[in-house]
Amino acid sequence: MSVETSREIRKRGHLRLDATLAEAATVVGPFEAQGPLGHLFDRVVQDELCGEQSYERAERCLMRGAVDLVLDRTGVSASDVDILFGGDLLDQITTTNFAGRDLGVPLVGVYSACATTSEALLLAGLAVTSGAADTVLAATASHHLSAERQYRYPLELGVQRVPTAQWTATGGAAFLLNRAERGAARLVAATVGSVQDYGLKDPSNMGAAMAPAAADTILRHLRARGQTSRDYDLILTGDLARSGLPLLEELLAEEREHPDHRLQDAGILLYAKAQDVHAGGSGAVCSALVLASLVLPRLRSGAMRRVLLVATGSLHSPRSYQQGETIPAVAHAVEMEAIT
Repeated sequence: MSVETSREIRKRGHLRLDATLAEAATVVGPFEAQGPLGHLFDRVVQDELCGEQSYERAERCLMRGAVDLVLDRTGVSASDVDILFGGDLLDQITTTNFAGRDLGVPLVGVYSACATTSEALLLAGLAVTSGAADTVLAATASHHLSAERQYRYPLELGVQRVPTAQWTATGGAAFLLNRAERGAARLVAATVGSVQDYGLKDPSNMGAAMAPAAADTILRHLRARGQTSRDYDLILTGDLARSGLPLLEELLAEEREHPDHRLQDAGILLYAKAQDVHAGGSGAVCSALVLASLVLPRLRSGAMRRVLLVATGSLHSPRSYQQGETIPAVAHAVEMEAIT
């Protein structure tokens, strides 16, 4: 296998961080509100169009809504934000670009598919840690109906989905990072993922394609930190879902890492089995929604002490798939601790 053995793993891509994740906010669609975390989200948009004329415009509404909420909660105005690191799934990250236009905040657009959440947090944390910025936003969004239209088939065609297919989450999430002594959590370390490709070509089984990238990043992060998976209350992947998580467990077991119940996946946590999302959730915002609504409150309360977010991204495009290319994947890890 291509995952590096323990002796070979070095501190490549590992970063030390010291930034406060002060606050987070979430906006979701009606289907996400029906899931097990529905009562934890800040705002539910009952209309999937969000009052707009297209699903693409609705996605901008979701991101902008989450950003506005987190600014309101912290009493920070858009003019006080040094940089916004944001990303989404649409062509040329148009959701982020148009939201950035409306906000008037200096924008760095990022893209790692469903790993965009951890990439944006990593970069935002690095900006604060380095002293380059004092107040930074990280934001992501995705919409089931806009993603289906771009990556697969418009729902109007009624194309049957296979069991390994995943459901792109509809929502927006935003995080505000600064140097404050109090907040939801403190970012302490991160590991930049390296692209992994096991030769898989099925875009309806992204979980299997992304599992090796998650294993590689988790192992590199643990070795760089001199830790094992048992040093964490939670290792949250996103979004391997039910098809990819067992593969990740096998890859980690080969390296004698057995997280057991500590390893969970956002694509599984976001929806109930009765919602029939097949393998589970996905999308740029999926892991962000679980982090903001479920994990950060537990870190803030002290119920959890240390969490490793490992968001995963399938880096194919409609064109690369149609041309017979394999599916490369990446995973970025961000470690956060409770503030004592």
